[in-house]
Amino acid sequence: MSGEAGAPDGEWRRTSPLGYLVRAIMALRNLLFPAAAMLFGTNALRGGALWVFPTIAGMILLSALFSWIAWRHFRYRIGESDIRVERGLLHRTARSVPYERIQDVSLEQKLVPRLFGMVEARFETGAGGKEELRIGFVTEAEGAALRETVRVHKSGAVPVGAAEAVPEEESRVLFSMDPRRLATFGLFEFSLVVFAVLAGAVQQFDFLLPFDFWDFRGWIGLLAGPGHWLEELGMAAQALGAAIALFLLALVGLVTGLGRTVLRDYGFLLEETPKGLRRRRGLLTRSDTVMPIHRVQALKVTTGILRRRFGWHGLSVVSLAQDAKSASHVVVPFAKMAEIAPVVEVAGFALPGAESDWHRCSPRYNLDRALLSAAVPLLCALGLLLAAPFVEGALRFGLALPVAGLVALAGFVALRERFLWLHQRHAIDGRLIYLRHGWLAPRLEIASRVKLQSVEIVQGPIARRRGYAALNFGVAGGTLAMHGIPLDSARAIRRAVLGSIAEVDFSRLPG
Repeated sequence: MSGEAGAPDGEWRRTSPLGYLVRAIMALRNLLFPAAAMLFGTNALRGGALWVFPTIAGMILLSALFSWIAWRHFRYRIGESDIRVERGLLHRTARSVPYERIQDVSLEQKLVPRLFGMVEARFETGAGGKEELRIGFVTEAEGAALRETVRVHKSGAVPVGAAEAVPEEESRVLFSMDPRRLATFGLFEFSLVVFAVLAGAVQQFDFLLPFDFWDFRGWIGLLAGPGHWLEELGMAAQALGAAIALFLLALVGLVTGLGRTVLRDYGFLLEETPKGLRRRRGLLTRSDTVMPIHRVQALKVTTGILRRRFGWHGLSVVSLAQDAKSASHVVVPFAKMAEIAPVVEVAGFALPGAESDWHRCSPRYNLDRALLSAAVPLLCALGLLLAAPFVEGALRFGLALPVAGLVALAGFVALRERFLWLHQRHAIDGRLIYLRHGWLAPRLEIASRVKLQSVEIVQGPIARRRGYAALNFGVAGGTLAMHGIPLDSARAIRRAVLGSIAEVDFSRLPG
């Protein structure tokens, strides 16, 4: 075995010694909360239990030792037909992935590895959400060379050594986001997740607080003194206080959304390269992902309730590989349709035009869904009305409000189904299938007829009686479905799609 990262192909390699240091530093994160609990729980900072400090030092040394053992017993080999990784001391595991099974190779840099110029190489196989093969941490040059090695092995070319420098590829910028666009995007990413994080932290570490955080009577007692003067100012001042509280809540949501957006999409850059679409993004965690064009199975154009009013949309590609455990890779997160169109064209698809022949689902399907959606609240209202004669007089009149609310809810869900029917459409031409979903936040899905894996007609008991069906298309890495299609139309679409697939000789397609 060779202990050098630059060993020739076929020999075992270890990751860079700096990778051990990175792994040890990152492992210290797991000690932060236990150390804080020991320090504050035992009053060690005030001269209490001094044994806590040697204990924490011992925990740090053990963490460093375990990180060294993990690094020392991790090795990988670049073979002629596969990549093999072995790890573990007592429980030894070995995993081998053939090159033809690797769908994508991405390089990720979290904050600590980035400070040391290290990356983690991820080899994605599209294995249904299972853990992908990872090699970390290696130098940036070695990570890029590993990715190139996989590509040349898959293409059948003569592979280069994993330690050789990889020349910069010619590329064309398809989309990028400057700070102004990033800030605008962040304003639309309103989020209150910070409150969920704080609530979870309080739930886990409430024993460190000097009072019971969940004691509402205690909170009322704390606010009784300082808040007494506000009560005396009357309803106007109380309304002003509520407005200020709502404003602060909205401000926190905007700041949280902006922060998450900047951390995720800072420096967003999408390029067209000879190998496919290359996406780089991230502030603290920098990711570098290349998506081969021929592995793009479908496209999704999405928007939001507010952003659609200003013409902002996002574009994702459905790929065999995964992006953060999602089948879709975001390639254009926030742009106008005129900016999205060139990316769609490069991916081998096309946006629907004025000549597209759109069709709605069967009116019977829409009516059945409206009736089924309204049935539950109407049955609850009927149950309250039937129970009214058995209730005393005062309570009997009190049932009027919930009954009216349930009837209104039934009307709302039925009206919602009507609007969904008006906005849900599908179109099919000689090459592509288009699906529009949603009302307030519409979504457009585009799939190639040739790249579909299967076509399935599904009918439930009601659908069989009413003469409509659902069409489920098998898409590698995603899902695609038409609902409420008249049965004759569903059969015609299935014949057309299967005919497109049968006419193609897949052995002649690239990759």
